[in-house]
Amino acid sequence: VVDMTAAVAPTAASPRPFHITVLSVDQQGSKPTDNGTVPSKQPPRHSGIGKICNVVGENLLLILTISSVIIGIILGLILRTITLSPTAIQLIDFPGELFMQVLKMMVLPLIFTSIISSLAQMESKQAGRMGLMTIAYYTTTAVIASAVGIFFVMTIQPGASSSLPRSGTKVTLTGGDVEPIDTFLDLLRNMFPDNIFKATFQRVSTKYDTVNGTIEKEVVDGPGTNILGVLVFCTFFGLVAARLGEKVKIVVDFFVALDAIIMGWIEVLMWFAPIGIMSLIAGNLLEVDDLANTFRTLALYVITCLLGLAVHIFMVTPLLFFILTRKSPLPIYKIMLPPFFVAFGTSSSGAALPTSIRCLTEAGIDERIANFVPPLGSTINVDGNALYEAVAVIFIAQLNNISLSVANVITISITATLASMGSGTVPAGLVTMVLILSTVGLPVRDIALIITVDWLIDRIRTAINVMGDGFATCAIAHNVEAHLRESEGYQSVPKPT
Repeated sequence: VVDMTAAVAPTAASPRPFHITVLSVDQQGSKPTDNGTVPSKQPPRHSGIGKICNVVGENLLLILTISSVIIGIILGLILRTITLSPTAIQLIDFPGELFMQVLKMMVLPLIFTSIISSLAQMESKQAGRMGLMTIAYYTTTAVIASAVGIFFVMTIQPGASSSLPRSGTKVTLTGGDVEPIDTFLDLLRNMFPDNIFKATFQRVSTKYDTVNGTIEKEVVDGPGTNILGVLVFCTFFGLVAARLGEKVKIVVDFFVALDAIIMGWIEVLMWFAPIGIMSLIAGNLLEVDDLANTFRTLALYVITCLLGLAVHIFMVTPLLFFILTRKSPLPIYKIMLPPFFVAFGTSSSGAALPTSIRCLTEAGIDERIANFVPPLGSTINVDGNALYEAVAVIFIAQLNNISLSVANVITISITATLASMGSGTVPAGLVTMVLILSTVGLPVRDIALIITVDWLIDRIRTAINVMGDGFATCAIAHNVEAHLRESEGYQSVPKPT
């Protein structure tokens, strides 16, 4: 409403100007003061119910995700009391299977666009610095995590205390068929694929065959996405684009816009996450034959794994974050809660990647950092895997009454870390576990015991990896964000809301 008043001047030559007062909807009916202004009304106070509705509205997806985890566990336990046919179990698991397929479809496009767009918008010097810091951080945490796992499994000795049948003869480990150097060489081969398109569906591995009692090895291409090779390609692509600057601005803008489109697509997709997570958890619970006996038999092993993971994420990681930033780590836990529960429900760091990027960006992290560190971390952050696999391998050695030397333990630690890298952002099963057991010469048959509880531990270690990505991103942002703000670069295309 516009209130216009004018006073007639004594002479036409000197008219007084119009006074225009713009009234808002809330101010309509208010009487202007002498100077022509309108007193503003106090904003209405929200009631307790209104505040609750605001909180629920702002965190609706998080609440639905947490609820889906709880409902999935309850539903799975209730349905276990009913005799269901394999077809019924398959149908219960089907929505989760479909959700995971769509998420896997989006992992590669997201990694391509987010890493290239984030690096290309920086100065090449700053991009290289951030990449080196990220790799150094994740390497440090992986080594520490493996050491934590070895400490707990050697201290608690769940294999020696287990009620499972054990070998009565003490055996000294002499070595395995697989050489540790092959694991390292395969890692390097996958980092530099000969064909980037082939890397999207195949990765290199060393295959062992026994011919006339002699072990022969051959480097072959096997099924599975070579995420590590894709990451290296995208990193160098982004670094070179940053170096060329304005010459390739049109290419950079294309990847920035494409990243915005994919993130917008995934944000819509994540609203279906509660249904998929509930289906996956309930289906996994129904597939376990004897749930109570399984946990009773392997209780100490499960406790050892969970204790090591808890110490790593609640003590080691926040302590390292505080040392690097001198800031409280507590806000990170709140920021990363949504991707934490998505990772727990889907057992996939790739599935939680879009949510991680969104939550970190909304928390104020520079978009270029949030688009680079989590995608890289989804592949090379192997803290949970390195800890878990070190515990599992030594547990199997204890079951078979096999004594491990210091060299064996170091080999297990290094192999567990290297074998986990580049295994992909989706659940890869226990393939790396077989590799580690073969490397140190332990019996592979006992891996069947671990499979019975792997579905639970895999979810927890994946969720902890995702939480670790949040700490890594915030720590690196603290050290490089000021330099990024001072440097010149392309402005990001606004993400869809």
